[in-house]
This record gives sequence, structure tokens and C-alpha cells, in this order.
Amino acid sequence: MYSEIQRERADVGGLMAPPEYREWNPELIKPKKLLNPVKASRSHQELHRELLMNHRRGLGVDSKPELQRVLEHRRRNQLIKKKKEELEAKRLQCPFEQELLRRQQRLNQLEKPPEKEEDRAPEFIKVRENLRRIATLTSEERAL
Repeated sequence: MYSEIQRERADVGGLMAPPEYREWNPELIKPKKLLNPVKASRSHQELHRELLMNHRRGLGVDSKPELQRVLEHRRRNQLIKKKKEELEAKRLQCPFEQELLRRQQRLNQLEKPPEKEEDRAPEFIKVRENLRRIATLTSEERAL
């Protein structure tokens, strides 16, 4: 079957322009096209026949191994499941849950001791204020 197709292709000369050497010297020997040894081999013909049969049946030659297909399917399902869970987590935050979160944040802020202005001030100002307190304490002691 394949060899017949190959012979038909060799006979098809109307598709290609004839070479120039045929016109100018009829005494020259006309070269014959060489057959491809790979395509002429029996194993290649059988392989080609098998590929044609599989193609007609709809079987994919380049299909992946079963293990690889299963692993890809699992990965895809895991990603889809993860995305669904994230979307559900966002949707499940109803107004009640949002209000609970706000109250929890407010309680955390109230529990945290507020920073005093004294804590933010540089150290020399703190020392100066301490000295003033000591000075006022000593002057009160003298008054008593």
C-alpha cells in the first residue's frame, strides 16, 4: 500500500516544473529520483500502516503515560479545591463575623497600654523632668 503511494508520487511530474537539461540536450541520460531507503524499508511501511490505523480509530500516538495523566489530574483537582476553599472563606465572612473581628481589634487596642508622651521623648528631657520633681520635693520638705 505504502509502496504504491510512493510510486504514484514518483510518477507525478506535472506538479513540478521540468528541469532545464531535458530541453537543451536530448542525448543526456535522464536521472531517476532515488528512493528514500528509510521509507522503502519494510519496518517503516509497517509503522506507517499502524499509525494510519490508529489515526482512523482515533487513538492518540503521543498520549501521555497513565501515571502522568493521573498525577496531572490530581494536581488540577487540588488547585481547583484550594481556590474554592479560598472563595468560600471570603464569602463566609458575613456581617456578624465582620463585626466580631472589629470588636476583637478594638479590645486588643484597649488592652495594649497606650504609649505616653514621656516614653517617646528623648532621654535628656526625661532626666530634666526628674530633676524638677526632685527639686520641687526638696523645696516642699524645706517648707515643712
